[in-house]
Amino acid sequence: MFELGRRPAAGSTRDYVYQLLRKIILNVKLEPGASISENEISDKLSVSRTPIREAFLRLAQEGLLEVFPQKGTFVSLIDLELVEEARFMREQVEKAVVRLACGHFPMEELFELDKIVKMQELCTRENDYTKLFELDEQFHQTIFAGCNKRRSWQALQSMKLDLDRIRMLRLATDYNWNGILEQHQAIVQSIRDHRPDEAERVMSEHLSLVIHDQDALKMKYPAYFK
Repeated sequence: MFELGRRPAAGSTRDYVYQLLRKIILNVKLEPGASISENEISDKLSVSRTPIREAFLRLAQEGLLEVFPQKGTFVSLIDLELVEEARFMREQVEKAVVRLACGHFPMEELFELDKIVKMQELCTRENDYTKLFELDEQFHQTIFAGCNKRRSWQALQSMKLDLDRIRMLRLATDYNWNGILEQHQAIVQSIRDHRPDEAERVMSEHLSLVIHDQDALKMKYPAYFK
């Protein structure tokens, strides 16, 4: 079902289990609608059921798991209404932030953006969509950090879980990622050249990509969506 990864250090089992399960759900390694049980996870991870139960509770509170009495626990289906709301919120905030970046942006973060894009180019050659997604998150987070808006980035995280799953599903389904890289390159160049209107335009197009693929993804994976 998933790789166990490195064993947790003493005293960190609860967080380890939570972070692992959260990651494999967001990476769609545990598919939407899939059944998941405390016993199964306990056996696979060789840990007691107490940290498993606590992790399940946290994930249910976040909306990633659903518990049905007499039926069991299941990975929640992707809710397209939540996807659209998160995309809308993210677009409004990120357009404002990238305009700030075009006014003043630290050279250190600008170098970091260049490095991330180079690493993404390597991911495209290796078809590594999981790493590409992680780097995409780093790219946008770095823009927030360079504008001293780290807490704004954190505030977006809790509402974009379904959006992240459909983004991951899109990357896993379509290996034509050149458009994403070109948009990232254009955003970096706009920041470097202090062109806020261009940066905002490209950012808006970039964050709207997920809209165009929803129908195709829903047709290919109908059981994943509400």
